[in-house]
Amino acid sequence: MRIVRAAYGRLPAHRLARRAPRFRVRLSLAPAIARAAGRQEPAAVRALSADGILCGAMGAASFVSLSPHARSALIVVGRDTLRHAYHVRYELLEFAVYVLAARAQGLVPLHAACLGQGNAGLLLLGASGAGKSTLMLQALLGGLELLAEDSVLVKPQGLRATGLASYLHLRPDALRFLTRGERRLLMARAAPIRRRSGVRKLEIDVRGAGYRLAAAPLAIRALVFLSARPRRGSEPLLRRLPSAQLLSRLARHQRYATQQPGWAAFRRRLARLSGYELRRGSHPQEAVEELRALLSGPTRRARAAP
Repeated sequence: MRIVRAAYGRLPAHRLARRAPRFRVRLSLAPAIARAAGRQEPAAVRALSADGILCGAMGAASFVSLSPHARSALIVVGRDTLRHAYHVRYELLEFAVYVLAARAQGLVPLHAACLGQGNAGLLLLGASGAGKSTLMLQALLGGLELLAEDSVLVKPQGLRATGLASYLHLRPDALRFLTRGERRLLMARAAPIRRRSGVRKLEIDVRGAGYRLAAAPLAIRALVFLSARPRRGSEPLLRRLPSAQLLSRLARHQRYATQQPGWAAFRRRLARLSGYELRRGSHPQEAVEELRALLSGPTRRARAAP
C-alpha cells in the first residue's frame, strides 16, 4: 500500500465523464523466491495475452493480470521484489491502472508529456535526448502546470487529456540550469533510479513542493515536437508544421497508440490543431516562454518548418 500511495497519493482527482467508472484492483503478496546470483534488479516483464486477458510476468513470483472487459486486475508481488519499489510501481501497478483506465473509457494512450495553464494544455513529444524532462522542470519552475511527464490519456471527443502528475525523471545534467537553492530543494526530494535501458536518472516527487499540478483534465491546444537540434543564428525556436507532416510525425512517435480503437477519431480531431517543432535555445527558459505564449493566447502563426 505504500507503493500505491507513492503512485497516487496527493494527486488532483480528474474526471472525464460525469460518472467515473469503477475498477477493482487486488494486491497480493507471494512468498520470496531465491534471487539469481548477481542480479541487481527484478527480471524484465514478459507480456502475454489471450481471450481478452493481458498479463505481464516479472520473474517467477511477481505478475499482473488484467481484464479490461471486467474492469479488474490482479497484481501479485513476491516479498523479495518489494525492495524494488520503482519497478513494482511503474511496471505492474501503473501499467494495470493505465490500461484499465484507457480501455474502459475509450482513451488514446500516448507516450508524451503534457503541460498546461488554466484549462489549456500542450502535448510535448520527442525522442530520447531531446530535453523533454529538462524543459518540464523549467516549466514547473516558471509556474506552468504539470499534467503528466511521459504517459498521457486523451479522450478523442473534445481532446481532453489526463495523466499522473507525480514524478519527474531527470538526468543529473538537467540540474545545471538551476540555482543553488532550487537544486538543494530538488535533491531533497530525489531518489536515484535505473531504467531498464541502463540509463540512470533522478526520480523527483513534485507533489507538495510548491509546483502547480493540473487540477482537472486539460483541453489540448497544440502539439509540440521537441528537437535536439539547436537554433541557428536568428532563426525562431518555434516552427509550425504542416498538417500532413504533423500527422506523419505523430504516427511514427506513437506506434502503440495507432493500434488502439480510438485512434482514427483522435487523428481526425487532431488534424484541426496546430503542430510545432521546438528547437533548443541557449537556456530552456526560452522554450518555456514559447510554450507560455501558445497557452495564453490564440494559436499563433509561427513560421512553417521546411
